[in-house]
Formats: sequence, structure tokens, C-alpha cells
Amino acid sequence: QVQLVESGGDLVQAGGSLRLSCAVIGTIFRINNMAWYRQAPGKQRELVATITRGGSTTYADSALGRFTISRDNAKNTVYLQMNGLKPEDTGVYYCNAEKVWTTRGSSDYWGPGTQVTVSS
Repeated sequence: QVQLVESGGDLVQAGGSLRLSCAVIGTIFRINNMAWYRQAPGKQRELVATITRGGSTTYADSALGRFTISRDNAKNTVYLQMNGLKPEDTGVYYCNAEKVWTTRGSSDYWGPGTQVTVSS
């Protein structure tokens, strides 16, 4: 059984920083791409950043220059360092692990989400 455990969400003032973590728990052989998404109140879930197993990254325009995604393959963990936070960054942040390989083959998984609230 695979579980994604997220942490790091909090209430922070505009201009502040947060670091989100997402650990993929289970008997795992390999994880391909990992990503962070967010969903603001009343809006659709949107992609924030992605990272390949080799460390190549992509970012949404809104995250460029402020957010940094990274991963530790040995720990099956992905991080999102968020600096210069703005009120519009408020939302539930979800971790996604694509093609998680176990003894049962591969599947994609989502974390339960962690709340980030940025006050003005």
C-alpha cells in the first residue's frame, strides 16, 4: 500500500516563506515524475511545479522565481520551497507522484493536501 504524507502548510504573512514536504510511504522501487498542485477556494486545481526523477523542473508562471521544487530519491520525498508568498498563493497544496512502481506494478497517487494561507 502506498501513502503520500504531506506537511508544512501553515498561515503566513505576505512576503513570508514556507517549505512543503511530501513523503511517499510504502515498498517502492521507483517514482517517475513528482509534482505539486494547488487549489484555491472556488477554483480548479492547477499545476504549480514538476520534477523528474533526474531533477529536471518546470514551473507555472505564477511560481517562477519564487518557488523551488526539489526531491530526495533515497527518501522518496519531494519538497516545495515557497518564498515571497502572496495572498493569491492561498489554497490547498497537493502532492502528486506519477508512476510509483511497487510489486503490483505502477500507479499514480495523490496526497490528501495541506492548507497554505497567506494573509495580507
